[in-house]
Amino acid sequence: MEAPLHPHHPTDPSLPSPTDPVYWVTPRHLAGDDGALAERIGDILAGLGWRMWPTARHTLLYVSPDGLRGAEWILAAYPFELGGLPVAWQLSARPHATSAMTEWNAYFTTGVPYEVLADLLLAIDARETPDVGLDGPERVVDGLSAQGWVRDVDRPWTTAMDPGFSASVSLEMLPPLIQDADPRPDLLGWQAWAEPLPGAAYLWCASFSASFPHDLVAAFATSLASPVPVSRRTVPESAEGRVTVIRRG
Repeated sequence: MEAPLHPHHPTDPSLPSPTDPVYWVTPRHLAGDDGALAERIGDILAGLGWRMWPTARHTLLYVSPDGLRGAEWILAAYPFELGGLPVAWQLSARPHATSAMTEWNAYFTTGVPYEVLADLLLAIDARETPDVGLDGPERVVDGLSAQGWVRDVDRPWTTAMDPGFSASVSLEMLPPLIQDADPRPDLLGWQAWAEPLPGAAYLWCASFSASFPHDLVAAFATSLASPVPVSRRTVPESAEGRVTVIRRG
């Protein structure tokens, strides 16, 4: 049966706690990160065998066993914002472990559902050649439309929105400060965001640099559009009335 959920601000340090009730929440893209984005993703990376150490910038850097892939929790460094939200995780890949230049990067703000980022990291970890893309941009939108997302009428091969028009994944001009090995200006990269109500503040944003492989973006998008409920102790206040909440047990 459905139960009332009293949402709390995700940055409240006292929440969530082990005594809070647990709920199943859909849709996934409006479920938030339960205030546990750092811990959940850190657990995933540790389970994959990625090494971690703190940096002088008060960030946490994880590196894959082959040294080619990195994930960094950079919220404390507050490098820049996407959609008015601080960037929390940066993912990257380099062609050689000793290379100073990354091939591609992806950036995720607070509020992104940690299940979606976890599925992307699993796909990145499984790739033998993280710097080589497979397939084209149509794979991203095909994966979304297969799960009921709506293609944009004017850009059916590069943009799709959820049926409630509260989230979008689109191939767009890159915002400032998105780093990529390709130095050319005016490059396109995949952007994703959730906006619970038109004109309201973004719940979360993600930006993928121009060279980020389309099939890896597709892994992120497919997880984002999954109809499978996610477990939460809290949901974002801005998503109240837009999500279905069911008390577990």
